[in-house]
Amino acid sequence: MKLDFIPIDKLFVDKTNVRARQKRADLSDILPSIRQRGVLQTLLVRPAAGERFGIVAGARRFACASIVSEEQQALDPAADPMLLPCAILDDGDDAAAIEASMLENMARLDPDEVSRWESFVRLVKAGRSPQEIGLTFGLPDLTVRRVLALGNLLPRIRDLYRREEIDVASIRHLTLATKSQQQAWLALHDDPEARCPIGHRLKAWLFGGNEIKVAFALFDLAASGLETVTDLFGEEVVFADTDAFWTAQEAAIAERRDAYLAAGWTDVMILPRDAYFASWDYEKTPKRKGGLVYVQTRDSGEVIFHEGYLSRSAMRAAACGDAPASKPVRPEVTSPLQTYIDLHRHAAVRAVLADAPSVALRLMVAHAIVGSPLWNVRIEPQATRNDAVRESVETCPGETAFDSHRRAALDLLGMDAERATVTSNRSYDDGALAGLFLRLLTLPDPDVMTILGVVMGETLASGGAAVEVVGTVLGVRMADHWQADAVFFDLIRDKEALRGMVGEVAGEAVATANTDEKAKALKQIVRDCIAGANGRTKVEHWVPRWMHFPPAAYTTRGGVGSVAAAARVAAVTPMAPPETPPLPALPAPEAESEMPLAA
Repeated sequence: MKLDFIPIDKLFVDKTNVRARQKRADLSDILPSIRQRGVLQTLLVRPAAGERFGIVAGARRFACASIVSEEQQALDPAADPMLLPCAILDDGDDAAAIEASMLENMARLDPDEVSRWESFVRLVKAGRSPQEIGLTFGLPDLTVRRVLALGNLLPRIRDLYRREEIDVASIRHLTLATKSQQQAWLALHDDPEARCPIGHRLKAWLFGGNEIKVAFALFDLAASGLETVTDLFGEEVVFADTDAFWTAQEAAIAERRDAYLAAGWTDVMILPRDAYFASWDYEKTPKRKGGLVYVQTRDSGEVIFHEGYLSRSAMRAAACGDAPASKPVRPEVTSPLQTYIDLHRHAAVRAVLADAPSVALRLMVAHAIVGSPLWNVRIEPQATRNDAVRESVETCPGETAFDSHRRAALDLLGMDAERATVTSNRSYDDGALAGLFLRLLTLPDPDVMTILGVVMGETLASGGAAVEVVGTVLGVRMADHWQADAVFFDLIRDKEALRGMVGEVAGEAVATANTDEKAKALKQIVRDCIAGANGRTKVEHWVPRWMHFPPAAYTTRGGVGSVAAAARVAAVTPMAPPETPPLPALPAPEAESEMPLAA
């Protein structure tokens, strides 16, 4: 690569440039400065035929210079052509030119997704894999796959999206459509009398109605052989054929009905599809007193079993003698005697349990996963209304690593690998608790500890003192689990904090020299230092003070939640605890606990 000044009439926008086919870009942010001072930053070019040079990066600066050159020519037709500073690439490497164009442009003004797709496709044809593209541009594999998915679209649909005539949600649903479905959608779009489906209505239109998630299936998905569809962007797995799903689901409901009847329930009432179970019209009645099981099914595919109910009208009819009343069967023990038996057995069990910590640990993990009448365990929802923040968290290294631990825990427990969490948010099920406890008894201590770590991670509240103290005790290095992304820089608003960040990555001299610069310029300095771009020394593993363990603020004004939480911990115990000793090994269960658990 060499530097030179090239006349403007010898330059043109190369086909490898990200903005070569893009509509006229907004030049309002840089045109005034180029009118006053000219083009100060070099354009990236490569040689072409006829002693001309194609612009790989710098199309917006070239466009501004062309406007200024035309203005000067109008004032002085005899003036020499404007000279522009250029860095000349070696000829012959299209893939390198495309990468250089995208990297230069993405650091300034993000290209639209269609322009990204066109460049990514050219890179794939030049031999780059999606993984290599992601590493080059610092993008998660999921983001690269989403952009490449635009290749499933008809060219006209991509043009409509480029012209912003189709919203993001609709374009992502259309990437899942067949070519014939896309043509049918375009026909509706072009028909002024038709109502073209968009957004969530488009998704329902593509799938022929409400899609049904595989999580609601009561039957074995693998054994059923039913076809499923994976939503590339929502990462949800749904059934491709809803009619086939309901055939299998209704057969599974019939099997559950037979199981209830075999267990001694008087009857099982299956309500019509999507009929509401009005609990206020029913009285909770145990099985031994004639309580029934009501099965409620929803159009979403979810099935709810309401155990032990009788309608109030049936109970009134029985009380008035309208129906033959059978003589109640007297129970073998009275209610006080049953309480006496329960409490004494409870006292005996917990006395022995106190000497069997290995068994107690497994019972505690089972309680944490499925709950109990005395335990109320909730999953941290990681909720946010900001879609960009949600996607940043979902694709960050920390969340990816935790998801691999979660899948390992699901495998140890024999649960569905597509299950969103190990911990259950459903209502307590006595049988589920017992079954899970028996499963945990078959696992060695290291496996139980693996499951316990995942369950604790799912139920660890975000933004609290617990995160601070655990992160400090474990010596968590945020640089191993996080890296600065576009979302992080978009959310920063405080200039004083930004100046502090510039001082961290570029030095105090640079921070002082740029004190009066706008926030946008300060962010760019930090980005350049992280990437080692524009002559800045590359800074590895940088993490802002807010995210360290323990965290710190950039100003004395406060208002940083992580710092406030750390202060609450420091008020109780020093934030630099001594080295944590290894946990003692759990003793083996008592001989009685190792006896067969069931006949």
